[in-house]
Amino acid sequence: MTEPLYAGVELGGTKCVCILAAGPGQVVATERIATGAPGATLGRIVDVLREWDVGTRARALGVGSFGPLELDPDAPDYGHVVRTPKPGWSGVDIVGPLVAATGLPVMLDTDVAGAALAEGRWGAARGLASHAYVTVGTGIGVGIVVNGQTVRGLGHPEAGHLRIPRMAGDDWPGHCPYHGDCVEGLAAGPAIAARSGRAAERLSPDDPAWDGVVHALAMMLHNLVLTTAPQRILLGGGVPVGQPHLIPRIRAALVESLGGYAHAERVAGDIERFVSGPELGAMAGPMGAIALARLAIADVAA
Repeated sequence: MTEPLYAGVELGGTKCVCILAAGPGQVVATERIATGAPGATLGRIVDVLREWDVGTRARALGVGSFGPLELDPDAPDYGHVVRTPKPGWSGVDIVGPLVAATGLPVMLDTDVAGAALAEGRWGAARGLASHAYVTVGTGIGVGIVVNGQTVRGLGHPEAGHLRIPRMAGDDWPGHCPYHGDCVEGLAAGPAIAARSGRAAERLSPDDPAWDGVVHALAMMLHNLVLTTAPQRILLGGGVPVGQPHLIPRIRAALVESLGGYAHAERVAGDIERFVSGPELGAMAGPMGAIALARLAIADVAA
């Protein structure tokens, strides 16, 4: 029996993916769009959704977007991008034009939160009550899922901007325009390039620049373990995928940092599964939008 279709939009910093699907095994259509100026980008997304006639073919629309985002439905700027370093996008309404174009129930969340939902439904976190998805690339995003729902409250988690204890002897000021030496300012791709003078993919595995990256990411995972209690942390994105030596080093640094406290022995005893890669690969983001669309139906029913 054919499953109902859902529409999705993954709105990323450099590209967008529109998708019409029921799940990974039933993808009807996809369209990739370069992320440019807000008006042109959203206009092209609307055109694609109308070409596909998603208003009648799909049950709901899910949108996983770069942020930060206003996710409070009662806020006057719900569905807007809030202050962001991406030029021209601060204050842009994402949800409004898509609702107007499709008439569908819409669920909005961050792109990484959507990817976390998708990994919980179809990927490496199937069957778990709680997990986190971390992506390290141009920025550092963290999606946290508890009991099938993404964590949100005053906005959404921005764990990539956590302040952490610095590595001994390291006084580099960091690269984040807001916080300097937050995790993103120390370990994201642009920070690695700013510090070393070379893109991450050009660094050898024994380059000393990786020491600070490992430290920063392990400290972030330490904080996630002790604040959100995930049963698994999935670590993806261009930096760890392109540098397979990183995850084993981050695992070891996390175990050392936890120091045997609380559930640290359980983490250490299953560390290769506790900190592991995602399964959906490049489809995590688009499938995240589909997973969000499924939640939109549940939200309407409630």
